[in-house]
Amino acid sequence: MKIGIVLQSNKPEHVWNTFRFAITSLKAGHSVEIVLMSEGVEVEDLPDTVEFDISKKIEEFKSLKGVLLACETCLKIRSKDESKICPVTTMTDLLKMVETSDKVLVFG
Repeated sequence: MKIGIVLQSNKPEHVWNTFRFAITSLKAGHSVEIVLMSEGVEVEDLPDTVEFDISKKIEEFKSLKGVLLACETCLKIRSKDESKICPVTTMTDLLKMVETSDKVLVFG
């Protein structure tokens, strides 16, 4: 199954749970694409804590061949040129993800 996920939150627990679900899905043999939108593009700036090891979850997700993209416009609004952890994407790319995914989830 192809799972599309839109992550719109920068709240550590939301981000952490999103990546935990995505990793579980990849390990079960599904393909997963996450698009970071709104505050979600800020995930790379979140510090790891004892409860939420976000950078490790992102690293594990990418090592399992998950696709991670960041909204170019959302980055620009925050005066960021591009994400350090993933390529930029557009609304056209998001539409394609929605059209080609078997399931689409929104976190945040």
